[in-house]
Amino acid sequence: MTQTIKADEIKESGIINSIIGQGSELKGEFKFEGVLRIDGVFAGELKSDGKVIIGQTGHVKTDIKSGTIVIGGLVEGNVYATKQVILLASAQLLGDIITPSLIVEEGVIFDGNCIINKDGNKEFFSNIKKELDAGKGKKVKKNPKKKSK
Repeated sequence: MTQTIKADEIKESGIINSIIGQGSELKGEFKFEGVLRIDGVFAGELKSDGKVIIGQTGHVKTDIKSGTIVIGGLVEGNVYATKQVILLASAQLLGDIITPSLIVEEGVIFDGNCIINKDGNKEFFSNIKKELDAGKGKKVKKNPKKKSK
């Protein structure tokens, strides 16, 4: 008898249904449901409402947009999570974080800005992304100094 697992059940159970293994390199657009684990190298576009896990050997060269993002490797890009971002002790993040919830373990290397949006408002995330994109990779200034006349 074959058992069918629905996408919602995968998201809730934490079953990893996509893996980019150590020694693998993938470039392109990756959209998925459920959980993706990256232990290799990924460059391109990464979107999901599910969960992205970057293992210790993982290296991601793009912005990540997902529900939950767990980083244990190297990420060169901005991180947009609608639920939570978790930075493990081995994490290196060179980019900005926008999330309603952030957990950071001791030992993390983080070079960027962080915006915590408790409401998880998607319109807020969209507006911030536009600001980041307009800066073409530059960091968003939280308190820009006003020029005096």
